[in-house]
Amino acid sequence: MLSWEYPPRLVGGMARHVDELSQALAERGVWVDVLTAHHPGAPEREERRSVEGGGGVRVLRARPSPIDPLDFVCDIHQLDFALLQRALREGVAGYDLIHAHDWLVAFAARALKHGLKLPLVATIHATEAGRNQGIHTPEQHYIHSVEWLLTYEASRVICCSEAMAAEVRAGLNAPSDKVRVVPNGVDPERVACRQQAGGLREFRRQWARDEERIVFFVGRLVREKGVEVLVDALPEVIAAHPEAKLVVAGGGWQGHLWERAASKGLGHKVVFAGFVSEETLRQLYAIAEVAAFPSLYEPFGIVALEAMAAGVPVVTSDVGGFREVVRHEETGIHTWANNPGSLAWGINRVLSDAALVERLRRSGRAEVAERYSWPGIGKRTLGVYGEAMGTETGEAEVPGLPRAGPGVRPRYVAGQKAYRRS
Repeated sequence: MLSWEYPPRLVGGMARHVDELSQALAERGVWVDVLTAHHPGAPEREERRSVEGGGGVRVLRARPSPIDPLDFVCDIHQLDFALLQRALREGVAGYDLIHAHDWLVAFAARALKHGLKLPLVATIHATEAGRNQGIHTPEQHYIHSVEWLLTYEASRVICCSEAMAAEVRAGLNAPSDKVRVVPNGVDPERVACRQQAGGLREFRRQWARDEERIVFFVGRLVREKGVEVLVDALPEVIAAHPEAKLVVAGGGWQGHLWERAASKGLGHKVVFAGFVSEETLRQLYAIAEVAAFPSLYEPFGIVALEAMAAGVPVVTSDVGGFREVVRHEETGIHTWANNPGSLAWGINRVLSDAALVERLRRSGRAEVAERYSWPGIGKRTLGVYGEAMGTETGEAEVPGLPRAGPGVRPRYVAGQKAYRRS
């Protein structure tokens, strides 16, 4: 398994997904090697065995490049070379299959596929076109092309939602017969807060006064997560519930968000926690009365699952994976995307209706246990692996790249003549 992030390196939701999926596979008797990036303080190699399942996970971290990259794409290519070097140092015999997570590891995965003659499975967690509402720059075009290459090379492509699967089929020309939907999961124990009531009360006072009611957001502070929409909804929330207080957790630039709140006279009603530890995240879920996730683009929505597992009512936008993860009025509340008024309506509804809160908490936890538990997801993932190993061994000759797909330029040998189209 190849992934550019893995705990303690946490950039988005992929790190937790790869961690918990690999553990779920280990519980089913599978041995998984996770090739991932270097992280300061983390060992180059660590191993965890499953006591009951008979499998295990071995994490192999690549050393960082000795030279600084020119840009982000160069950085990712250096990572792919480092992953290959790490695999060669450890020895690459005995594998049955390669599983690549997103375009960032595409070239390393492709090299291992053809070098070892093994089937390749790819999980596409999001697309460049989806993140940016289209392809607008040369860098975005390049990343889009690498995403296409990964899906072309893969025997099977896993998507976390039907919405993501439709995006991959339409935007990356992936054939329907190789695309499979396997949702993300969440371990309820990971988000459960065990702190005593007294300690939790003192923790809460770091973020809000005793009489204030906490509206919580966690996620990267990027446009696609819709934090601006949440800030714009705040005046209407405060008008109905003056005791409301917004707590925002997540890495990224926050200055413009505070200025946005301050311009509305509500700077004192927003607290930016920055990137928080796992323990702090558990505590924040425990003190929140409602979790709001107004994404403009969301392939799945793992944060909604985490909140549901922690017993926090969720209010989300009605985009992408949220439509599948959250059932309106049953496990959460849907609001119109990029609409502060609709978002404020959803938050106010939760803050005003104790019976609704209890119903959402109960049904949300039940939904996580029934549909998004890791044992079931591990079983479904093994089914996809079985398809890949049964339909393609990786031994077939591939004559360069086909002259199709986004960004492909025929700069390979045609007969005896090399050519390149500008």
